[in-house]
Formats: sequence, structure tokens, C-alpha cells
Amino acid sequence: MDETVRIDKYLWAVRLFKTRAQATEACRAGQVKMGQQVLKPSHEVRVGEVYSLSIEQLHKTIRVEAPLHSRVGAQLVPNFMTDLTPKEEYERIQMVRQYAFEKRDRGAGRPTKRERREIEEFKYK
Repeated sequence: MDETVRIDKYLWAVRLFKTRAQATEACRAGQVKMGQQVLKPSHEVRVGEVYSLSIEQLHKTIRVEAPLHSRVGAQLVPNFMTDLTPKEEYERIQMVRQYAFEKRDRGAGRPTKRERREIEEFKYK
């Protein structure tokens, strides 16, 4: 059995991206790195390599435990990948998501011009 697999296929198989096309696009956009080197979608994954990924606002760091050719269930992912992302990164994302959306009471309607200005001032300053 072939022991290497493309990075885009691997990232899709370990469920970091919903589709392989998204994984390929992330590689092309420079969001997948090994050290400081930006990886192409055709990069061959090897056991023990550490990759840095930018998925939306989250910066993940993973280590390859085993090559993977097809998508597996979420419970099996730890057999193929170790998440080295610091806990602080997940806390930062949680905080960003918490304050990214304002909540309005049901039936309150659209915000008035004054309320909208207050919301924008709070969010962006």
C-alpha cells in the first residue's frame, strides 16, 4: 500500500475541511504551512510532520500520525492526527464568536438608526 497521500486529500480525510476542493483552495491561498514554507495541494504527507493551518480565524497546528486515503468518522480522527493547537487559540475564537453577533429580543424588529450606530461603535471601536 502506498504510504504517501496528498496534503489536500489528507486535510479533507481528517475532517478539517468539508470538501477536498476547500482543502485545495486553502493550500493555494497559502493557508497551509509547514514551518514557514507554504505547501502546494500536491505536497506528500509523511508521518510526524507538523502543519499550521488557517481555517477562517482559527490557527490550528496538527501533527500527522498516519497517512489516510479516505475520509473517516470523527471518532477515528485522533488515530491519524494529533491536534497541537494551544488552548488559548480556542478561547480566543470562542471570545470572537461570542462578541461577533449582537442578540436582539424576538419581535424587537430592526434596529433604529441610533441603535445601529451604537452597535457599530461598540463592535468596531
